[in-house]
Amino acid sequence: MAGNKMRVIEDGPSDLNEINPEKVGYVIVKARELLAEDEGAPADASNASDDGERAILTDSADAPVRAELTQYLAALDEEESAALVALLWIGRGDFEREEWANALAQARERRESPTATYLLGEPLLPDYLEEALAAFGYAHEDVTPDEEGE
Repeated sequence: MAGNKMRVIEDGPSDLNEINPEKVGYVIVKARELLAEDEGAPADASNASDDGERAILTDSADAPVRAELTQYLAALDEEESAALVALLWIGRGDFEREEWANALAQARERRESPTATYLLGEPLLPDYLEEALAAFGYAHEDVTPDEEGE
């Protein structure tokens, strides 16, 4: 049980209460893994017998990292989802850190599609989330899970 304890970051801001920064770190790591994957060419209507079955090798329908990250994002509660979107906007420069409450309120009000769909549509997601965490005083190394220890 002691190995599962989350490290408490004592010098973090008191106004980032909606989501644990380590959850954001996990999203950053998985989003970087997803960006590193070669998803290949999109599936088309060709016949596998006349294209040397290349479509089978490049079909990304079962991409495990995308599925894992999508499931993780879908499992977040509404506050955490809104916080991730607000952090994306802060990292992207749409809002300043001082506008956290406003960004969070906008994220709650504007929700039109699943959070995973929205976030995974942003190609610079991990960079923006990392920038936002830095604006709140969190170092990337302090909030990302230890990949060897997982």
